[in-house]
Amino acid sequence: MSFLLACPICGPRDVYEFRFGGEILRRPQPDADEQDWVAYRYLRANPAGQGREWWFHRLGCRRWFQAERDTTDNRVIDTWFAGEDGHV
Repeated sequence: MSFLLACPICGPRDVYEFRFGGEILRRPQPDADEQDWVAYRYLRANPAGQGREWWFHRLGCRRWFQAERDTTDNRVIDTWFAGEDGHV
């Protein structure tokens, strides 16, 4: 399904210009046990509804950014660069 995703630099573009990077998760501490790293790397919640995700604008500015999107209808609520305006 196609939808528009607004790059913080380039503006709204077709989602096919981007690469999905997965849901935003907190990275475990370097000394965390193996189970924490396995969960971080491989286990995903994939809930229906609003979620925060990483995206890479591969056919545009070539920058990673974050987006909040409703997965039930692919409505993009907001996009930002990590660390901006209080975002994680």
